[in-house]
Amino acid sequence: MIRLFVHVLALLLAISAGSAFGQTYPVRPVKVIVAFAPGTTSDIIGRIISERLTQAMGQPFVVENRTGAGGTIGAEFVARSAPDGYTLLLSTAALPISAWVYPGLKYDTSKDFAPITVMTHSPLALAANLSFPPRTVRELIDYAKQNPGKVSFGSAGVGTSHHLTGEKFKLATGIDMLHVPYKGSSPAHVDLLSGEIQIMFDNIVALMPHFKAGKLRPLAVSSAKRHPLLPDVPSVAEAGVREFETVAWFGFVAPAGTPREVIARLHAEIVKTLAVPEVRQRLLDAGSEIIGNSPEAADRFLKEELERWGVVVRAANVKAN
Repeated sequence: MIRLFVHVLALLLAISAGSAFGQTYPVRPVKVIVAFAPGTTSDIIGRIISERLTQAMGQPFVVENRTGAGGTIGAEFVARSAPDGYTLLLSTAALPISAWVYPGLKYDTSKDFAPITVMTHSPLALAANLSFPPRTVRELIDYAKQNPGKVSFGSAGVGTSHHLTGEKFKLATGIDMLHVPYKGSSPAHVDLLSGEIQIMFDNIVALMPHFKAGKLRPLAVSSAKRHPLLPDVPSVAEAGVREFETVAWFGFVAPAGTPREVIARLHAEIVKTLAVPEVRQRLLDAGSEIIGNSPEAADRFLKEELERWGVVVRAANVKAN
């Protein structure tokens, strides 16, 4: 009986301590690891959210850029950090993609992270050089089949969502295209505008200035339905490639084992931040759809993304340089 009492008391103390920890967290600065360079979309979104979290939670949320190897350097740093809520990762589609593209990772993407939320989804747009003959997705498919290997598509690098969306498109349509990787979107845009490459999937907001200026032609968007920024442009699925859908996304994860109370506190504050009119409008203007799902839903989504991109990487035999 005494032993049972001791166990119950210990359990109650643990619950009480965990609850108190969640209420007092944070008591010192929090690192927000962005696995890509300053000025990238990841960096910009990370700083927008971190600034608001600093105001809401009373401690600095400090963005730290740890770049390289397709985002795996930053991800590994977070996976190996203490699970106390003081080191977070601004997560993107690179997290599940890298699990397949980079062999020998020192962390397990499916087990070593505790998802907090997926904040936004945004489609990629398929852009074409103005001199490229096809004006629709159907014409692009027919042209590529008539000219195997002669259509080149650019990307922001091997293993990026831009690259793998192109590979998924190839697999779904049975066409052969040449992949030309670049070190980021900007140099790829230069060659797309000049005609060195013919097409490219990229973040919709990155391509909008070129579309508005009439310098590139939008052929489709990668979401399941049309996007408000390009209401006259069909989705790839609508254009005839059935069930085709990919999205760029941004969220937050913590190291696995982070107390549930801390995850819940972070989730609540991030969702509040997404509802701030100024923040919401900036994200919508960037082509994003606001999500703000639960930690459980974010965990399911990450596992689905792992499975989805694993199929593409294996079928296309994509390997990191």
